[in-house]
Amino acid sequence: MSTEKENIELKYLVREARKGSREAFAKLYEGVYQDLYRFALYTLNNPQDAEDVVSEAVINAYDGIKKLRKEEAFRSWIFSITANLCKKKMREYYKMTEPLKENMEAKSLHIEEKEDLRKAMNTLDNQERLLIYLSVFGGYKSREIASMLRMNPNTIRSKKSRAYEKLSELLV
Repeated sequence: MSTEKENIELKYLVREARKGSREAFAKLYEGVYQDLYRFALYTLNNPQDAEDVVSEAVINAYDGIKKLRKEEAFRSWIFSITANLCKKKMREYYKMTEPLKENMEAKSLHIEEKEDLRKAMNTLDNQERLLIYLSVFGGYKSREIASMLRMNPNTIRSKKSRAYEKLSELLV
């Protein structure tokens, strides 16, 4: 029952935001901010860049909310905007001419494990990393990711499976 109530509220807020209600858009934003930030942070590995990307995504979403066709698709729509901005930022990273400095020596096993995972994730290509982030941190199903990225769900499943295999081999 609560999901039906949440759906009705979401549709109402999107309709109001389309009419120009800042308060309605702010409530929509409150419902997704933490997930957007977490997604951007894990994608970019940089808190400042993650904040910048989320801020830009919110501005783009606010400016373009009238283009959103289905009210219930708000969450996946704003995640798509954020994912595209993360991809753009990652392309900027790869254009940098200075190599990044290695992290300082890990002080505990927990930090070492995080660093191993980070290094393993960085060996994946941009698309593989994006698929894993959307799946693991965004909580999206293959069908939803396919819709966001405008790809076939079967393609998403196979690419995601290959990415997990690569990670598994690197982390064993």
